[in-house]
Amino acid sequence: MAVSAGADAASAVSYEPVIGLEIHVQLATRTKMFCGCEMSFGDPPNTHTCPVCLALPGALPVVNELAVHLALMIGLALGCELAPRSIFHRKHYFYPDLPKGYQISQYDEPLCRGGSLGGVRLHRVHMEEDAAKLIHMGASGRIHGSEISVVDFNRGGSPLVEIVTEPDVHSAEQAGEWLRLLRVTLRQLGVSDVNMDEGSLRCDANVSLRPAGTTALGVKTELKNLNSFRFIEAGIRAEIARQEGVLDAGATVSQETLHFDPSSGQITSLRSKEEAHDYRYFPEPDLPPVAITEQMIARARAAMGELPLDREQRLQQAFGLTAERARALAFRRELGDYFEQAVAAGGDHGATPTELLQTLANLIAVELPPRIGSDTDPFDCSVTPAAMLALARMLATKQINMGGARTVIERLAEHGGEVEAIVAQEDLGALGDGDELATVVAAALAAHPDAAERLRTGNQKAIGPIVGFVMRETKGRADGSEVTRLVHQQLGL
Repeated sequence: MAVSAGADAASAVSYEPVIGLEIHVQLATRTKMFCGCEMSFGDPPNTHTCPVCLALPGALPVVNELAVHLALMIGLALGCELAPRSIFHRKHYFYPDLPKGYQISQYDEPLCRGGSLGGVRLHRVHMEEDAAKLIHMGASGRIHGSEISVVDFNRGGSPLVEIVTEPDVHSAEQAGEWLRLLRVTLRQLGVSDVNMDEGSLRCDANVSLRPAGTTALGVKTELKNLNSFRFIEAGIRAEIARQEGVLDAGATVSQETLHFDPSSGQITSLRSKEEAHDYRYFPEPDLPPVAITEQMIARARAAMGELPLDREQRLQQAFGLTAERARALAFRRELGDYFEQAVAAGGDHGATPTELLQTLANLIAVELPPRIGSDTDPFDCSVTPAAMLALARMLATKQINMGGARTVIERLAEHGGEVEAIVAQEDLGALGDGDELATVVAAALAAHPDAAERLRTGNQKAIGPIVGFVMRETKGRADGSEVTRLVHQQLGL
């Protein structure tokens, strides 16, 4: 919630942002939505076109069966009500990247209604075709002094699902977090690569403000085609600030479609916002209704697998993991699979102490990825799940400290091997509460008498140089908590 400064403190108004999201997801099919043209990205312009997607006279569309299957998977995953009968409509507007002069979409009989994800309700999920790609030429593309735009029709006709939320989002940060959840859910379903850099997932944000404590919705504006989480959050924040300024000045927010420029942070108007009647919807006469059968639903359900939120809850309940660790493993399927295989390497996980499982989850979610490559599948490296379990056991029983554990992971990533052998070869075993560590702690106190005196007077931050001395002398093998205990013991604290 943002607080706007009015003309004076007495007239200050507190506004609540109300945000609805419209997400376009390109489906992972081999061909386009209504024709047999190959789906592609990065190929030479206008090399994947045909009479259907170019809207040549006499060409008739045919619905892509796989696209319907993938859309049903999305509807099931999001808890939507599936329509037994769904029809396509013609949505008319005159853009140069739509050769037909209309888009085949769905209007009042969409494939899916309702549903929710992560506490945000959904209004609908419907299918449609994508427009082509406009490329605006700069100075080099001028003809007779005017800039020109060219069109690449390779993307035109690509199968899309549009996911429309209810206005349940109330901050830029919440929007970004929810979209990340949606993206990982769609990716793990396998319905789309959701690559935002290539436009496989794009978001429009409808933003309005209302006085805090009220329920009526304010006038909304639409930010178009935001294609990164950072831009989405920045754009929403900028639009909230702009609307606050308009309202504080006593003016009225206009309903319009806007463009956010991430480089400048500026928002500019594209056009007045259309209403449904402006599109002159009517049923697509060249396509029959889509009738959803029980067999189609069963096939879609069988292809879904475990969803990220469900896995997160299961990892917490079955293994006693914290919500943070469970989410890190659930949101990267390969890490979750690797963790569960590591647990299985130890036999019955029910007999495995929760502390050991927590240590294992931390090693796999936090320490392993940066040492094998953040985007590397852990099953493709030389660090085996069994080795990670063995390392977690040594760490949990304080046979090694975290610094030594990181070194072991690095050695395993380089050439594999046995954990115990690497610890012995490189002398990485932790120093516990024996005489050797106590002697080093005494030397540290003697080397830093001022720090020791400050500790005696209650300044706990003074322990830093003493611990640093011990870690240098033991080459990082000392256990930090044990060092702290010995320092306090020798000082009589």
